[in-house]
Amino acid sequence: MKSPTIALFVLSVLILGSVSCGGANSDSVASMPAADTPNGRVAQTATAEPQTEGDTAAAGYRGQDGAVQFKKVSLDESEKAEETSAAADRKIIRNADLTMEVTSTTDTQHSIVSIAESHGGFVVTSEAKQRENVEPAKRTLDIRLVVRIPENRFGAALDQIRGLTTNLTEEKVSGQDVTEEFIDLEARIRTQKALEAQFLQIMRQTGKIVDALEVQRQIAEVRSDIERLEGRKRFLENRSSLSTITVNIISPKPMVVVPTSGFRQSVREAVSDSIDVGSGIVLFFVRFLIVMIPISVFVLLPGGLLLRYFIRRAKRMRLAEALTAPTAG
Repeated sequence: MKSPTIALFVLSVLILGSVSCGGANSDSVASMPAADTPNGRVAQTATAEPQTEGDTAAAGYRGQDGAVQFKKVSLDESEKAEETSAAADRKIIRNADLTMEVTSTTDTQHSIVSIAESHGGFVVTSEAKQRENVEPAKRTLDIRLVVRIPENRFGAALDQIRGLTTNLTEEKVSGQDVTEEFIDLEARIRTQKALEAQFLQIMRQTGKIVDALEVQRQIAEVRSDIERLEGRKRFLENRSSLSTITVNIISPKPMVVVPTSGFRQSVREAVSDSIDVGSGIVLFFVRFLIVMIPISVFVLLPGGLLLRYFIRRAKRMRLAEALTAPTAG
């Protein structure tokens, strides 16, 4: 009976001794410096100090000598890095509308097209309208250009377009953040696709034709929603990846010189006004006669002939009645 008890006691002592030796070895490893081994340099093990909220965090890296070193990294810096990466993934629709006065609208148009193509963009629409003027030599073209530029080249292209004129009469730059809508669309698309997969699984398991037709109708509705959401997502991707710049190119308006008022100038203006009134009256009667010629030929002349016919007929009828009246008596 004593031999088993003694054996158990010895085994317990051996286990306790091995545990204490393991703890001592770990403490010695924590406090001992790095040493060279055949496999390489043994890294020194260190423990980080307790931190409080808002303090710095320790980031470990291996130095040139193979030892592990720690560098304190501010939590604010990590938050800024996360915000920077999130800002890079944002979907922003940028638009710009410029109105500029230039001496040559066609040359400026060619320059804007070259700028857009150099930045990887293209021209969407190009409209030209001739400005009315009494003198044909002074008639100019007002051009409206709509170009699409990659989002990362929007600022550089806009600055170059601004540099084509010294008189930028109007400028409007706007940006619309659609990141939230884009993320919501992605989540809704995933949900609808999961629902579609569930309906497909149900349709495989159903055995009745009526139930299969009902499930197929539900699948068609879900597929329609998925296509609509994906179309909206593609639209937002296209509008956010390519910014729009609208440029209205116009020629400078001619300067109007107002003459100084005086007696002679007033007399000239009065004579000019009277001539304009007289010529207007003459033109009115000329136009009236020109307009009345077809009306007289096609309306008044046939009407007058018909009226003359009915009057003569009425007179003949009255004459016939007058002649027949005494004969009857």
